[in-house]
Amino acid sequence: MAHIAIPIPTQLGKQDIEIEVTINGQKQALHYRVELFYWEDCGIPTVDRADCLRHILSKYDQDWTLYYIGAPTDEFVPITFVKKEDLIKQRQILTGAN
Repeated sequence: MAHIAIPIPTQLGKQDIEIEVTINGQKQALHYRVELFYWEDCGIPTVDRADCLRHILSKYDQDWTLYYIGAPTDEFVPITFVKKEDLIKQRQILTGAN
């Protein structure tokens, strides 16, 4: 599957990103969200960052799905989400299914 790289905006906090693409002659709007999640705000007592990520993802807005986990720092991890309905449409266009 083809990928679109989404750079992390320079501003801190949640960033909503909208992209209009043409795939196989069909225009489509894709909605992404990049958020920085701070380790200290994890919400569960743990030293295992994988547990923290699982906790973050399990409680996230169900209209969005994980797209990419960026390189973590000592303070935070950037996570990119994509609207679930956009991802489904994108896969249908790429596979030719309707």
